[in-house]
Amino acid sequence: MEFQERTIKVRIDYEKCRTCKTHACVPACKLYARGIISIQDGVPVLNGDADYAMRMGTDCLACEYECWFRGNSAIVIEAPIPGLDEYRKKHDLD
Repeated sequence: MEFQERTIKVRIDYEKCRTCKTHACVPACKLYARGIISIQDGVPVLNGDADYAMRMGTDCLACEYECWFRGNSAIVIEAPIPGLDEYRKKHDLD
């Protein structure tokens, strides 16, 4: 599953979630953000549609961190930085 928030894209690997013992992503989302995900049938699901994620998501990254630290590393967040590629080229960092 994947969903877009304002500036990030959240990707969740359900195969890893199914064997997770903690589902640490959900309490992290409730504690550090707005609790936009919950567990349903053993996997995290968005508590609304794509518009809900854009409106309610806080781009906090807590779900990814807690999944990595206490879960099964099933969540990966893409956080693009506008202008980074041009900056890296300009400063010969590629």
